[in-house]
Amino acid sequence: TDPELILLDEPAAGVNRTLLNDLLDAVRQLRDRGKTVLLVEHDMKVVMGLCETVFVLDHGEKLAEGPPGVIQTDERVIEAYFGR
Repeated sequence: TDPELILLDEPAAGVNRTLLNDLLDAVRQLRDRGKTVLLVEHDMKVVMGLCETVFVLDHGEKLAEGPPGVIQTDERVIEAYFGR
């Protein structure tokens, strides 16, 4: 099949770095071919390096949405995740 939407739930969990890099390269290729990738991930290096748009949830509610650079400096995100 050739799906338009691909859901990845914690693909970095329990995966060695070599395999993860191969997986991320494959996901980038899919994204570059116009596929939509919905990534659920706790590894922020993976999220920030792969995603064009990031949604941040806090207790099940959307806290923020935007490109990685905006999310990294969003005071609400920093407060929720780092308690500053």
